Amino acid sequence: MSRTARLPLATISLASASVLLAAGCSQTSSGSASSGTADTAASASAATAAKPAPFSKGAVKVALVRQSGAGDYFEQWGTGAKAQAKALGIDLTVYDAQADNAKQATDLSSAINSGAKAIIVDHGFPATIQPQIDAAVKKGIKVVVYDVDQTNSKVISTEQDDASMASAVLDVMAKDLGKNAKVGYVNVAGYAALDKRDSVWKKAVESNGWTQEFKVGKVTDSTATDNVPLVSAALTQHSDVTGIFAPYDELAKGTLLAVQNKKLAGKVKVFGADISNADIQAITADNSPWVATAGTDPSAVGAAVVRTAALELAGQLNKTSVEFPAVAITRDFLVSKKIKNMDELRSALPALNLSKVSTADWIANVAH
Repeated sequence: MSRTARLPLATISLASASVLLAAGCSQTSSGSASSGTADTAASASAATAAKPAPFSKGAVKVALVRQSGAGDYFEQWGTGAKAQAKALGIDLTVYDAQADNAKQATDLSSAINSGAKAIIVDHGFPATIQPQIDAAVKKGIKVVVYDVDQTNSKVISTEQDDASMASAVLDVMAKDLGKNAKVGYVNVAGYAALDKRDSVWKKAVESNGWTQEFKVGKVTDSTATDNVPLVSAALTQHSDVTGIFAPYDELAKGTLLAVQNKKLAGKVKVFGADISNADIQAITADNSPWVATAGTDPSAVGAAVVRTAALELAGQLNKTSVEFPAVAITRDFLVSKKIKNMDELRSALPALNLSKVSTADWIANVAH
């Protein structure tokens, strides 16, 4: 898939802290309403052809097994997935492990035994879930993973273009900070998407002659809140950094609060990744230090992953992987266009639209 053109970026200052969200539920159906700032269910364009088997025979049972549904981005991802499932006539059961890796393995086992024709695995650690993925495939269940590194050749992989996402943001960071800057890093190893972004980060540090003063970070069911003390402590020891890269929006939110708490907003710039309603609020807040981000439309991605699973069930996918291109997004762009939420961003930035990805004339395609 081709890369999306990057937008001109600008620098800024400090941010609002009113956007920390943590949500998640276990085993909800596709008809469940999402809470928080997640988008409302999207409308769907009508299908123009008859549904193939197994969809021609009524509702098809599919399971969505999530490592965590917490945070605004993942809430919107789930909303898109549920809306698309409903439009397709899929009976979707959602399992949310709430960042408990052992529970995700148990949830996968439950999904295998539930009679699901397909299982979508949203994030997760390979060592924890690979045995269950293999068991599902052996049982004849179609498996589609999102941002999971796994080894079974019969599994369909879907992912964001994490390398281009990181590159877009780090190009801005390099322009803003220049060579030989002192920088901070907030990330966690073991997640496929974050590991790919980490590879780009290491190259950027070397090519720009930056000195990485600290690396902290953890992923929990309240990632943003739980990273505030970690970044605050790091800034106490290394207050001379001029920029921090936090390549996941919940990590960026925690970093944002820590920078504010240490009264360093006028000195330290935050460079994040991903985009959501809450992220837009944080980036466009008065004097926000969150300079730039890059991402995909989470709701559109969730819907596209479900469509990918549907095509695989119908025997029409004819590929083993699907990638969703990232788009660079800046505070300057958001403020100049007076963008306050994802709906307005979709209108202003058509490159986020994934309606032509993983679709067919028999699919009622969810519009975003």
